[in-house]
Amino acid sequence: MKIEACIFDLDGVIVDTAKYHYLAWEKLAKELGFNFSKKDNERLKGVSRMRSLDILLEIGNLNLNNSEKIELAKKKNSWYVEYISKMTPEEILPGVVSFLKSLKDNGIKTAIGSASKNALTIIERTDLLKYFDTIIDGNKVSEAKPNPEVFLKAAKELNIKIENSIVFEDAKAGIEAAKNGGFYCIGIGSADILYKANRVIPDFKNFTIANLAVL
Repeated sequence: MKIEACIFDLDGVIVDTAKYHYLAWEKLAKELGFNFSKKDNERLKGVSRMRSLDILLEIGNLNLNNSEKIELAKKKNSWYVEYISKMTPEEILPGVVSFLKSLKDNGIKTAIGSASKNALTIIERTDLLKYFDTIIDGNKVSEAKPNPEVFLKAAKELNIKIENSIVFEDAKAGIEAAKNGGFYCIGIGSADILYKANRVIPDFKNFTIANLAVL
């Protein structure tokens, strides 16, 4: 496999912003009168904001009209943006920076492929912008994962072949999106959850560019 590019999901792969999503959704659920657990939150990983809201309302057994949903999504996002606006480079996950540096040093292109509409804010706050050739986020796509649109757009902007690129994902929906798009996918996290990936690693701590040579 000739590797020309690596495409990364953001939340849970590059930085740990999942905790901030959870805090914001939990706060919204409490305001709506029900509890939202960390187990419930697993269903929201890699899913668009409006679909996440639908799942939340389903958990709370609530039926709301579209205008009400839009207002709730805005409220949740404002809380989330408040949390991430205070992020620092210290919140980059272990091993990520050294891996990204080695990719750049070896001429391998890099991209962010995230459903988040706040990806650029997070990348800027953590001083990671210099490591990515392109950022495809929720502002540039219309279809949510497991639709592969975000990864396909990243590959197109990088001008690389799908078969020569790798997607790194931490969510089931993201892995399905990568596979649906024809990408080789490496899951970041637990093999019990991410078993559909081609390969699963716990994190980037002991993962180097040399590991890519054997794929």
